[in-house]
Amino acid sequence: MADKNYLKIAEVFQDIADGLETGSFGKRPTIAVTGHGSEHGEENVMAGAVAAAAKGIDVVYLGTLPAPEGSGVKSISTTSADKDLEVMEELLTSGQADAAVAMHYSFPIGVSTIGLVDTPARGRKMFLASTTGTSSSDRVSGMVLNAIAGVAVAKAEGKSDPSVGILNLDGARQVERILKQLTDKGYKLTLAESARADGGCVLRGNDVLLGTPDVMVTDSLTGNVLMKLLSAGSSGGVYETSGHGYGPGVGDGYEQIVLIVSRASGAPLIARAIEYAADMVRGDLPGRVAEEFAAAKKAGLEQILSEQRAKSAPQAKPEDDFVKPEKEIVTGEIAGVDVMDLEAAVTALMRAGYYAESGMGCTGPIIRVAEDKLEAAYKVLLEADFVSE
Repeated sequence: MADKNYLKIAEVFQDIADGLETGSFGKRPTIAVTGHGSEHGEENVMAGAVAAAAKGIDVVYLGTLPAPEGSGVKSISTTSADKDLEVMEELLTSGQADAAVAMHYSFPIGVSTIGLVDTPARGRKMFLASTTGTSSSDRVSGMVLNAIAGVAVAKAEGKSDPSVGILNLDGARQVERILKQLTDKGYKLTLAESARADGGCVLRGNDVLLGTPDVMVTDSLTGNVLMKLLSAGSSGGVYETSGHGYGPGVGDGYEQIVLIVSRASGAPLIARAIEYAADMVRGDLPGRVAEEFAAAKKAGLEQILSEQRAKSAPQAKPEDDFVKPEKEIVTGEIAGVDVMDLEAAVTALMRAGYYAESGMGCTGPIIRVAEDKLEAAYKVLLEADFVSE
């Protein structure tokens, strides 16, 4: 009994020591990191894992490399990138890992990632909402959802009242109107003010460099380009040196904490991405997301977005009734479908008797079907002109 008490006391003192070092007290987050796929080799990923472990994070490395002795990293041997993801899912589902950092992960439609960059003009941190994935197939609705997701992530990171700006893209003014409608109906949101003389919450390229808002709202393709420029601009694009990666996938009802980094990420960035993941665990990201979307819905989010989608697709006609196939495991992926045609393509497959789901991979939109039906489903989409040979 005495030995057990000594062990418990030792654990308490270790937690205190970790808290003093990292500034966070409580449970040490466990983060799984996939090693296969890095353009700079597994050694680069392992170096990032070791650096993050030194900050009081339990890191589980998935790949072919053994963890250096005394590094604080646990290593699980895997043989491929697909195996990395399989083991990663098992660790997350079983609770052996609180979050994960991966170089590839297919999020469902409705989930997009919130990146975190260090802006060059003043070294200020700024969340990019979003950087990959798709919150909605409707552009304006997607950017509104990105704004809410970005606020949730910023709050999980510790910002109690993050400012939100909208990048000056097609649809930005519509997004501004919707966000203001939500605030008029009780949703608490602080809109940023441009550093340019004419002000306003619709922001310019200057504001990107300055880091004017805490959360910069954009569509995922533009956000992806901004992330590349801000993180790898000093290396000519071949080695991402700055920032914290493409961030966690966020969506209403999505509870896993999976963060994305580029295959071109350097070891220092990977270390910061792991720290970002740990912050999301400590800040209870799923809880923050649930709270933020609940507050927006209370202010009429769903009705406002429904009206927006109706305006953007005035010629849309309701689909005829048909019996949908039973849900099944979908691991086969079909790429090449335009994002605006995703739902129509899913409907075409369902009509043909194939259960399908839309999704978004790191390279673009995908349709997900059962592996053994992949070839037949592809033929259906080919004949319907959703994909080309």
